[in-house]
Amino acid sequence: MITVDLRSDTVTKPTPGMLEAMWSAKVGDDVYGEDETVNELEVKAAAMFGMEAGLFCPSGTMTNQIAIKCFTNPLDELIADQTAHVYRYEGGGIAFNSAVSTRLLNGERGILTAEMIEPEINDPDNVHYPLTTLVVLENTVNKGGGKCYTLDQIAPIAELCQRHNLKLHLDGARIFNALAYTGDNAVDYGKYFSGISVCLSKGLGTPVGSVFLADKQTITYARRVRKVLGGGWRQAGFLAAAGIYALDHHVERLKIDHKHAQILANELSKCAWVTNIVPVETNLVLFDTAGSADAIVAQLQEKGIKCNATGSNRIRFVLHLDIHPEQVEYVVSVLKSL
Repeated sequence: MITVDLRSDTVTKPTPGMLEAMWSAKVGDDVYGEDETVNELEVKAAAMFGMEAGLFCPSGTMTNQIAIKCFTNPLDELIADQTAHVYRYEGGGIAFNSAVSTRLLNGERGILTAEMIEPEINDPDNVHYPLTTLVVLENTVNKGGGKCYTLDQIAPIAELCQRHNLKLHLDGARIFNALAYTGDNAVDYGKYFSGISVCLSKGLGTPVGSVFLADKQTITYARRVRKVLGGGWRQAGFLAAAGIYALDHHVERLKIDHKHAQILANELSKCAWVTNIVPVETNLVLFDTAGSADAIVAQLQEKGIKCNATGSNRIRFVLHLDIHPEQVEYVVSVLKSL
């Protein structure tokens, strides 16, 4: 029986080329700044997004939490969508790590606008309110089914933040999926954001790692915060080599994942037991079921198809580089039979 793992794009295994790059990496002690492959990755990622410097970390959760720590002080408040990963899926780290409160907004599939944000910025002279200092955007929006921000949508938010002296951080967990969809240039992001978290272990297929991008002064402080969080690693170049390989070889192929997602969404639209499909833009397919989502997930599991229920009547499929055309065809055949 064919096995197809659609639970997440974090389940990928390194490709042969990536493994070869990891095996041959030149390494040193990164805490001393002596791992040349880590240094190369940080410089490369920063240049791609028009930022001054980068910091390689074990996870996107860490890069996001470091960013929040860098851009806020205790008693501050950040603004984010109510579906934001930094709020929902990072273990309460905003409060624990930074002693910061969160103002949650209800964006359209997680997409915020300047018009939504401006009324929620607290009066800095009113001591009853926490001081608003940071806005966090997520691209693509996980809970929004891979919905993308375009640079045209980001620009007015960045202008608003500049006008109110706020920092703007991007949780770019699937930023390359967004770029593949919108056609925007990565280097232009540096014009708008104070910080960017770029995940390498989702669509790009590396085993571990994210890079926090910002100006040099922020990254200097971020290294201290990373150390405090236990993120100071040693010969990390073996993992950084995977990131360099992914940036060189796995970005353009993301469009294949998007195509596969569209194929599955099209087949789901023909299934009588599917009541709604969230419009697909990238590699995430969210759909609602007439009956129990858990029951459908169990039926798919029996057929070798792994996926997650994200609600009592909602299921998520995630396409990635380990899903090949014949596996997509198999999933289509199974969906027809349910």
